[in-house]
Amino acid sequence: MRTTLNYSPNFDTTKRKSNQIKFIIFHYTGMIKESEAIKRLTDIKSKVSCHYLIKNNGEIVVMVPDLYEAWHAGVSSWKNYKFLNKHSIGIEISNPGHDYNYKKFSKKQTQSLKKLSQFLIKKYRINQKNILGHSDIAPTRKKDPGEKFPWKYFAKLGIGKWHSLSKRILFESRRKKISLIDEKKFFKNLKKIGYSTKSPTKLKKDQFLRLITYAFQRRFRQQVINGKIDQECLIISQNLVKKFN
Repeated sequence: MRTTLNYSPNFDTTKRKSNQIKFIIFHYTGMIKESEAIKRLTDIKSKVSCHYLIKNNGEIVVMVPDLYEAWHAGVSSWKNYKFLNKHSIGIEISNPGHDYNYKKFSKKQTQSLKKLSQFLIKKYRINQKNILGHSDIAPTRKKDPGEKFPWKYFAKLGIGKWHSLSKRILFESRRKKISLIDEKKFFKNLKKIGYSTKSPTKLKKDQFLRLITYAFQRRFRQQVINGKIDQECLIISQNLVKKFN
């Protein structure tokens, strides 16, 4: 696997053990120009970085060596883990993101990410269920990698998890209203999957739960991102509980 080097100064200097690496977290850069994203990730003043950046042309750039903590996840949680920098490898993918004309990830980027992810999964024995998006671990702050990220495709390759429901069942249950009892079941399912159901900020509970719903939809129900829980969301969450536990 070919890579280039462009080291970032933004990392913890204490080396970690390879068995501490449990997660891979996917991000998008969220900036208009790729060159500006690279500049920010390597600027000591920004205090942000990643282990790998995948450029628009598919080139893989190493920014922080694996055994050092890059500053990519920030305030984050998944299951019993908090502040996931310590236990994860962060991969940034060049994409302007939701604020700047969010676009599909290129085939070259997808193929490079496939190779890199498979390499890291094998090297650090990373469980499929621990391959996540930034919005999964920080739903109140982040939207990346977003609904255009090909999670279903990667899951077929053993990179991340996806549900096993048919298109027909999903379509038939889409936008169908559910009861308040079923809404509570949905959030219980999200907690079992790994999402934190406790807000890290002073957001009102209904605002927080809506943001978690958006994050869930961007990951697992990418056709409709509206923050509303319907029958389709519920059955997807039920299907995933078995896969994440």
